[in-house]
Formats: sequence, C-alpha cells, structure tokens
Amino acid sequence: MDRTPGREAVELRVHGISGVTAERILDHPIVVRVAGNRHAGFFRPRPGSGTAGGATDGVAVEAYRWGSLTAGAAVRTASMLLLLPFMLSNLAIWLRPPQHDRWGLLGALCRLLAGTLTVTFMLAAVGVTLDLVGWQCVPYPGCRASRPYLAWLHTLPSGPRLALLAVVSLLALWVVWAIGTRSARAFEGFGPSSARPRPGNRDESLTDAGFWQDAQTTGWLRQVHVVLGVGTVDVALVAGVSPGGVGAPGHVVVFGIALGLLGAGVVLLVRPAPVSPKRARRLLRPLWAATVVVTVSCLASATLAGGAPSGSGKLPGYEGTAAGVVAAQGVLLVVLTVVTYTRQRAALDDERPVLRGLGTPIMAASAVSVGAAFTATLVYRVADVLDHGDIPDPIRPNPPIVGPLEPPVAYWWAALAGLAALLIGAAVTSATLLLSRRRRRRLAARIVERDYPDVPAADAHRLRLVRETIARSRVTEELGPVLVAFLVIASLGLATVTFDVIGIGPTQLAARLGGHGGAFAVLAAYVTDAGVWVISLLVICLLVLGFRAYRSSQTRRVVAVLWDLGTFWPRTVHPFAPPCYAARAVPELAKRITGLATRGPVVISGHSHGSVLAAATVLQLPPSVLARVSLLTYGSPLRRTYARLYPAYFGPTSLRDLGARIGWRWRNLWRDTDPIGGPIFPPDPDGPLAGVDSRLRDPRSLTVDPTDTVPPPIERHWPYHTQPVYQAAVRELIERSR
Repeated sequence: MDRTPGREAVELRVHGISGVTAERILDHPIVVRVAGNRHAGFFRPRPGSGTAGGATDGVAVEAYRWGSLTAGAAVRTASMLLLLPFMLSNLAIWLRPPQHDRWGLLGALCRLLAGTLTVTFMLAAVGVTLDLVGWQCVPYPGCRASRPYLAWLHTLPSGPRLALLAVVSLLALWVVWAIGTRSARAFEGFGPSSARPRPGNRDESLTDAGFWQDAQTTGWLRQVHVVLGVGTVDVALVAGVSPGGVGAPGHVVVFGIALGLLGAGVVLLVRPAPVSPKRARRLLRPLWAATVVVTVSCLASATLAGGAPSGSGKLPGYEGTAAGVVAAQGVLLVVLTVVTYTRQRAALDDERPVLRGLGTPIMAASAVSVGAAFTATLVYRVADVLDHGDIPDPIRPNPPIVGPLEPPVAYWWAALAGLAALLIGAAVTSATLLLSRRRRRRLAARIVERDYPDVPAADAHRLRLVRETIARSRVTEELGPVLVAFLVIASLGLATVTFDVIGIGPTQLAARLGGHGGAFAVLAAYVTDAGVWVISLLVICLLVLGFRAYRSSQTRRVVAVLWDLGTFWPRTVHPFAPPCYAARAVPELAKRITGLATRGPVVISGHSHGSVLAAATVLQLPPSVLARVSLLTYGSPLRRTYARLYPAYFGPTSLRDLGARIGWRWRNLWRDTDPIGGPIFPPDPDGPLAGVDSRLRDPRSLTVDPTDTVPPPIERHWPYHTQPVYQAAVRELIERSR
C-alpha cells in the first residue's frame, strides 16, 4: 500500500444507470461534494464521520455522481420523451459494423433518414394546421360549430388563413429546436479540446481527441434540419394556395425556389460537417438568408392568393408528399440494410456482433416506427376531435355538412403496420422465451451442480430458486430473433406505401379483395381503427409518463434509465435528439483522474453502465497518467451488450487495447445470476486476459449460517463492494499502480 506522506491512493466509484444518490454509491449516510456542481459532482464521506462502505484500508473512496445529467431537471426529462424518435435515429450510426465506413456512406444514409424524420414531424404539424384545420374543417359549418376559436378563421380568405396557420407550424419547429438547445446548455461542451478530430472521422475510435465534443457537428446539423423543416412548410403552403395546381402561373416560381431550398438541405445532409467553423459560417449565412427570403415569399404568395375556395378532400399535394416521405424512408432502410450487411460480412469472426451486424438498420427502423406512431397519433386524435368522434374512410363517409376530415392514407397503413408489429413482436417474444427455456435451464443446472455439489434435501427449494434465477438472467442473449422480426415487420409496413402511391387505402384494398358484399372492407376498417387506437394509447402512455416525470422525482429516475442508455453517444446524426451527457461526464472524469493521479494511484471503480463510462475515460487519458491508473469493473455490460451492439467502439480489439493501455491492471467481477453484467474476455488461461475476470458464486451459500437467521441473499446485479474479493482487487490494483 502506498503510504508515502503527501500521497493518497483513491478508489473512484462511478455508478450505473437510474441516477442513484451519492450516499448509496459510497454506502455512507453523510457525504460532501469535493468537486463538480449540482449537475454532476464528486463526493466523499464527511471528514470525521467514518469511512465509506466496502472501503479498503488506507484507500480514500470517492464517488462520481452523474445521474442528474439525465434525471435532474423535471422539464428537461419530461420533454425528452417527445424527442424519442430523434434519439433512436441518432443511436443507429453507433451500432455500425467494425469495418471502416468508406466514403462515409453509412453516415450519409443515417443522416438522410434522420432528415426524413424532421420532414415527417413538420408534415404532422402541417397536417394539423393547414390540412385538418385550415383546409378541411374551417370551410364546413358543422366542423366549426360551437368553436369560436375556429369560427373567426372562416372570415379570412383561404390564402391568408393558410399563411397564418403556416406560422403556427413554424412555431412548432422552433419549440423542438429550443428544447434541444436549452437542454444541452446544462452539461455539453465541458472542457473543449484543443485538438479536435475531423468531423468525418469522429466515428473511428474512442481514443480520438475531442471525440465527445459534438457541439460543432450538432450546430451544423441543427441549422440544416431547420432549413428542411421550414422548406417543408413552404412547399406545403404554396401547393395549398395554388388554385390551378402548383404549376399555375404566378406560383411556379415560388414553388420552385421552395423545392430548391429543400434540395439544398438534402445536399448538405449528405456531406459531413465542415471542419472549420469559419467555413461552416460561410455556408450557413447565405443558406439562412435564402431560407428567410423563400419563407417570406411563400407567405406573401399565400396572402396575395386571396380567397380561392377550399376544395374537397385533403390539402393539395399533402397526400402525395406524406406517401413520398414514407417511400423514401423505406428505400433508405433497404439500402442501409444492404450496406450494413455487406460491411459486416467482411468483419473478423471474433468481432462478429449480434444480429449479424444489422443493429444500425434495426435502430433506424425503430426510429421510423416511433416517429410514425407519434405522427399518426397527433393527426388522428386531432381529426377525431374536430370530426366529433368519427374519422371517415371510403366505407364509412361522413355527411357532407360535417366535412371530409381524412388524414393521409399513409397513416392508415402505418396504423396497420404498428398493430401487426405489436402482435407479431409479442408472438415472437413469447415463442423465443419458450423455445429457449429448456436450453437456459440446462445451462443453469450445470452451473448449480458445479457451485453446490452437495445440497441437503432441506435446501432443494433454495437450489431451484437459484437455478431459475440463473436461467432468467440469460434472457438477454435470446432477444436477437425478436429484433430481426421487428426489422422485417417495419420494412414490410413501409412497403405498403406503394398502395398509397396509387391511392388505395386499407379499406379500399379490402373492398376490392372481398367482393361486392363489403363485409371484409368493414372488418378492415374496424381493424385499422383498432390499430390507430392501440398506437394512440401507447403514445398517450408516454405522455402520461412524461407528465409523471415532471411531477415525481422517482418517475423521473425511471425515465432517465432510457436516456442513460440512448444519449451516451454524441449527436452526429440528428441534432434534435437529447444531448449527450458523456460530453461532460467523460472529460470531467478524465480531468479529475488526472489531478488525483498526481498525488497517488487511482482505481476507477465502475458499476454496470458506469464501467462503460470508466472504459471511455481510460481511452481518453494522456499516457503520462495511465501508469498510475487501474480499472475495476463489476456488473459490467461491456462484453455482454456493448461489444455486441457497438463492435466498432467496444469490440474485442478495443477492449484488448483498453487493457494494454493500463498494463492489464484490470479486474472484472461478475455473477451468473446478474442479468446485465458478465465476463469481459473469453477464457484465456495463458495470456494476460486470464487475470481480468473473476466469477463470484451467488449466493455465497444455500444453507443458513449458524450465526444468521436466513440464508444468504441472491444479490444478482447489486451490491458488489460488500464482497471480500472486491477489497482484495482494490488492494492488488493499488499495489500494482504504485
């Protein structure tokens, strides 16, 4: 043990997800903050109040609490639920295969898909304001009856009315932009690096300087997505006020420049963010000027269009635009799947991840599906309210006096696809768990026989409980078929948009297939309604959860679990995603460890997801510090989850490089009963990997100790620091780090 005067050995504990308190991390009732602030800080037991729980003799224990970065502010945590589709789209690129992304093709595809999500969001806003309210509801007396907040809009000519409602859609875009910008100010950009990598190569290695500094890339993408959103509203507005169609004289020029604005945004999405901030400003200034000019021109064109009467049906061009965006998403998903699978086939056998490398398209499909659910819920629920509880379709039209409040057919298909995904996903999950139960039980039986060879008959029930616990903890490895099924269902759901392109909805297709009786069409209408309501209920449950997160700190911590997992990576795809908390946590940890290492050896002790933060921090430490740093992980998902889902960043090669950087001063504790943690490396009795992993028997015994009243508990994922092997590992690592 290092007891030199003026020197101090430190065990720095980093907690996992769910935002636990500093008191629990240190296992001590009285703590004080010694560094950091209220968002994230370093804590120690108050001097004179005793030592931390599980402390090793002669080693100071410190805790880094970062949970408030995701579960701190109530408004930030609740509002993040609205950004879920954007978060999933940003997460997709980080699940890419370990092969080099030649020409940045995967990044470009993911950014384009993220751009379609922004367009989808704006189309939903346009569908509510311009289409349902301004075009379909206000002109009909039955719809605006007893609604004075809509009746006054009828006094305006249709052109100015649509222009005014277009401003409301632009305000919705501003709200989303403001949420993403405001929530990032609390902890982004901590300690900007002086040597930043090229944005195009940001996704190459966790060792790159400035890997976690995403402010420049996010700022660039934010401006581009604003241009896409504004351009979507401009195109929809000009198409709606053109009395003779978009090619009518007087509107073709404005419509053309609005399409050009959208095209410019798409082109800027394909290319990576500029390296130089000056070059980015040179590109964005004329783009912003063009955006303002085009938007003002479109609003003026709509205002001067006067009182062209609203036609029947939907806003002109809106149906085709919605179908076109869904079709583009389907094409991008197919291309993304092909490119990802091709890249993965070239990977080494020991680096082959779960799902054969299809994590990127699966996460992208999840983003598209959640975005479609949000969009369909918003449009259908508004239409339901405006239409007095009845949403018409070709089989059940409303009376003419009420008005044809018809959402786009693409949303009908999305509702059916969502219902099919839920039913088939539930069936596949149940089948997977049932079919794997026998295999998991056989594995658990072998483990129990090895750990408890001679068990008295009185403890047989206890033995069965341990065996079932181990079998349930292996469920994580069995979820691959469920995710593959989801990708197939999502792709087929998007493929149904081909019917929408030719103007056929679910009930119309059922009517053609079912003959003249119409019973099949009516059944299809009710099934579609059920799909809409199921999706709506799921989205409403998310909104209720967001409201509860605003009111309850306990619920806020539950919601934060999702953000702890989904916002770990920088925002290099969608700028409206919740901000990356690791942009502060990793540089802050590196700075604190660098300061502590000047006074003595440091053991970074990471539990669960905290082990991922600890590993990312070690990869960012300067070489002069690494000689005094050791790593202790427990309940760690590094290999079990992160190496399989993120092979390009935490694959076997990266983990071996991590161990070599610290001279293999690394110990990992794990249990068979832990559903999250596991070993880091495969068995290697002769190499340096052999000394890393240490398996703990859980429970310690099946029988009741003579000095106790109950048998030892099954501890599963927590705690680890109460075990003697934990203190032994800390002592060993400190000795090796003198």
